[in-house]
This record gives sequence, structure tokens and C-alpha cells, in this order.
Amino acid sequence: MSRSDGQQVEWGRLKAHELRALAQRRAVVVLPVAATEQHGPHLPTMTDTRIGGEVARRAARKAYARQPTVVAPVVFAGLSGHHMDFGGTLTLDHETFMAVIGCLVRSVVQHGFRKIVLSNSHGGNIRAMQFAADQLAQETGAAIVATTYAQEAAKTIAPLLEDQAGVMHAGEAETSMMLALEPDLVDSTDLAALDTERGRGFLYAGEASYRWRPFQHMTGNGVSGFPAKASAEKGERLLEAASDAIAALIADPQSWADPSDLRGMTAAGVPFRAPKSS
Repeated sequence: MSRSDGQQVEWGRLKAHELRALAQRRAVVVLPVAATEQHGPHLPTMTDTRIGGEVARRAARKAYARQPTVVAPVVFAGLSGHHMDFGGTLTLDHETFMAVIGCLVRSVVQHGFRKIVLSNSHGGNIRAMQFAADQLAQETGAAIVATTYAQEAAKTIAPLLEDQAGVMHAGEAETSMMLALEPDLVDSTDLAALDTERGRGFLYAGEASYRWRPFQHMTGNGVSGFPAKASAEKGERLLEAASDAIAALIADPQSWADPSDLRGMTAAGVPFRAPKSS
């Protein structure tokens, strides 16, 4: 089901004139940003792309009555260099990632859209995606929101999980969602054997500092978390919680309100705005 009240939400299924009409209605464009990478021996490499696209489409359908929304095709490759040694992974470098996101956002803006959600489903993309939002918002003047469903829905996801506090790589949450979406692609033969205790993480140094390391620094099987408690029923609840959170973000007028300007006319007697020339 791809429609909300008869409205198609997928960019690729719409015709050009229908997209022009959506731009005139000030629709939100959701650009799902994902990855194609190893997810342990039990999940397919499409996991982040499949989940991210599903969350975005469900969110668009839920938000549509309050805020017209269209979902662009999923960006299927992201920043996955830390997974390369496990095989099966396609990665971009930072410059290419920024260029791809930039080209897509500029295309959307050129067509008249001014509200854009970069909806991410891969942890390795978060920092670069936020930087892209900073840069592109200032360049284009569009309102650009960068979000990651696992963070935006963290409070509602946590109570649904038994062995994890949140979404972890190929663990309970992602395995559950893939059981709900693509059960034939999940190898459930012995999920308990894949449980991997997660420590502080592989990208930390000192008390609050960052150091890049490959994923095998933390896990020998490509899994971070506990997939043994996964179920399709849990996966459906997780997908609903994630899409509810993104839908609320899309439909919230404050997400798209113009920035405030709390300055007065002057500070220390010097005006902020240059006088208009006569």
C-alpha cells in the first residue's frame, strides 16, 4: 500500500506534472539515506536500505493529511568504510557522499520544494549528513531537517526491546524489522549463536573523544547486539514506532518555521543591518 487517501507518496511512481503540483502545495520531500553493507551472517546487505525506505514511506502516508509529503528513492550507499573487511559492503568516500546528497537536494530545490527531510537509517552517515544539512540549508535557503529514525524514535523504541537499549547493528531491532519485512532473507537457524555483547563502542577514545576504527574492533561476526530475541511481531511494532516519530517530525509546523531573529536594531550603538542605500 503506497497511497494515503488516494495520494501516491513515492517520487518514482509519480509523473513530473504531479511532482510540480506537490511543489506548489509546499510538500515535504523525504530523501532516505541508507547503506548497503554486511549485517552479520543472518541479514541481507540491503537491511538499512529496506528499513529506511519502509520507515520513510510509512511516515509519509501518516503525515500526508496534515502535510503533503513525497518520498524520493533511497540513497542505497553511504559511509560504510568500517564494514569493508567483512565483505558485501558498498561504500562512498566523504567527498562523494557529500556530492551525492548535495546534487539530490539541489535538484529537489530547483523543482520548487523548500522543505526537505534527510531521513537516515545508518549510523555511519549521521555526522556527515548533519554537515550536509548545515551546508545546503545556507546555500539553498531551504529548510532541511536531518534525522535518524533510531534517534528520533529512541524513547518509543526502547520499551519494545528486551535485550538492547536501542537499535544496534544487526541486533534485536534490525533483525525483528527484517523478519517483518523480508522474512525469506533472514537466516534464523541459530540467532542465539550470533549474540555479541556491545561495549562502549568502537569509535570512542578517552572520556568523550572520537577515533575511527574498523567494525571488527568490536565484533568478530559483524553483529552488534542480541538478535536471538527478534520476532516479526516485534519488528512490526518497531516499524510503526519509527514511522510515527518521523511522521510527527514532518507534520510539526515548528520543523518548518522560519528561524527567529532576536536581535534588536543595534548592539553597543552599532546597527546589525546596513542602512538601505537611497
